Amino acid sequence: MGRYITVSTKVRKELKEEAERLGTRISEVLRRALEEEVRKRKLEELEKELKESSGILEEIDVDRIVQAIREDREGR
Repeated sequence: MGRYITVSTKVRKELKEEAERLGTRISEVLRRALEEEVRKRKLEELEKELKESSGILEEIDVDRIVQAIREDREGR
């Protein structure tokens, strides 16, 4: 497994006590929530990059590429 560091946060005392009373494993809940948030943000970044890249891809002239490939094949 990877290396770990400790991350801390403050919550209301009543919330912590209620979570403990209910048997909630606080560290697991926080770890999963952070992992989910990071995953969500990564997806948002990828979507943003994809949108930016789609503009570039739209500028490619497919007919010109097809023609170049055919000319190359015929030249062999």
